[in-house]
Amino acid sequence: MQGKDITEKMLEKYNDVFADILNVLLFAGGDVVDESALTDALPMSMLKIDGRVRTQERDIAKYWRKNKINVALFGLENQTVPNKLMPLRVFGYDGAEYVKQSRKENSDRAKYPVITLVLYLGYEKRWNYPKRLFDVLDIDEDIRPYVNDFKINLFEIAYLEREKIDLFKSDFRILADYLYQMRKSRDYIADETNIAHVEELLTLMSAMTGDNRFEETINDLKGKEKVNMCEVLDRVEARGIEKGRLEGRQEGTINTLISLVKDGILSLDEAAIRADMSAKDFKKYIK
Repeated sequence: MQGKDITEKMLEKYNDVFADILNVLLFAGGDVVDESALTDALPMSMLKIDGRVRTQERDIAKYWRKNKINVALFGLENQTVPNKLMPLRVFGYDGAEYVKQSRKENSDRAKYPVITLVLYLGYEKRWNYPKRLFDVLDIDEDIRPYVNDFKINLFEIAYLEREKIDLFKSDFRILADYLYQMRKSRDYIADETNIAHVEELLTLMSAMTGDNRFEETINDLKGKEKVNMCEVLDRVEARGIEKGRLEGRQEGTINTLISLVKDGILSLDEAAIRADMSAKDFKKYIK
């Protein structure tokens, strides 16, 4: 799980990807947030609990600025599995940013909103967990009128409409398209969209699919001006075929050596050396 979280952040840290996510999910694909207006914010915040200072860290956070003034702070939180306590987590992240704005050193500065987007990247099941603070808390009816609710901005990427996914312009479109197709048919057919951040996207695809061949193709593609997922999948498939051939050859070699050992032509140690493994490991093949 941690590997997926890290690779998701590697791709989304790019301003073109971050702005694209905001523009499609919040502004129907309009060019409202320009990537040049985004600056990195510290994802980590500190809070004191039970007399101890603790840290909490967002996945990605960026300020949206105009004329050197913060218009908003946007945060992205990635989830590959649903989390029933997500409203509490997001409330903590947003609250920490508002606390920072309330400090004495920031008293004269303009205050700005904090907006967190939760990107659910699972495709096998819907997010059926709470999306509001009220759905997490056990609230006595007598005090309910005095409790402020809080909702999370949750987007189930694999369950977006096809037309919505086609609005993405960055590499995030490839990821969204992959999730959508896997949900619909459990199969992925790539198109010829060029990849801007090859290493980051393929590392993410490797983590999402569990197929290391995506990551293994990165070196093959270095230096190429244009790379698309069709070419990537061709190379991934070729690597699979070659791996199958090598495994077949190795299996044939081991079977031959086993026969030679059983016929007394080779000793166990000699056969192990030719198989490039220890005698203990080679012995496991002999029944």
